Amino acid sequence: MNRAGVDLVKSFEGLKLDAYRCSANKETIGYGNTFYEDGSKVKMGDKITPERADKLLTFILDKFEDSVKRLVTSDLNDNQLSAVVSFAYNCGVNNLKSSTLLKKINSNPDDPTIADEFKKWTRANGKVLTGLVKRRDAESTLYFTKPNS
Repeated sequence: MNRAGVDLVKSFEGLKLDAYRCSANKETIGYGNTFYEDGSKVKMGDKITPERADKLLTFILDKFEDSVKRLVTSDLNDNQLSAVVSFAYNCGVNNLKSSTLLKKINSNPDDPTIADEFKKWTRANGKVLTGLVKRRDAESTLYFTKPNS
């Protein structure tokens, strides 16, 4: 996960140092984390520092990156991988696993219709959310941005 990908996740997740309930009604803390390094779930009343939030995010993103790398059979550049990890972090690895997005990435990672597949994942509880529309656009833009050499 490169810096652009981490910054994307941070910007859309936002930082909350006190546990809260996310839009999916899950207890969440830091940058959208629902569990800690030891696998224990976040509980209401939990508090963390900004430094702890960064460490937790790095740990969790590493886990998501490992999962994405097991699913993706194509060679991806750093921006492509980071965009897909951000997607999986937000939508879940199982949703990625069964998605047309993954099928297209594995078939041809440069397929321009991959952008359309990102844009299909903008709903929560049946409603299109502006934040998800913006996030999918940002992920798609990152995916199709050639990394600096």
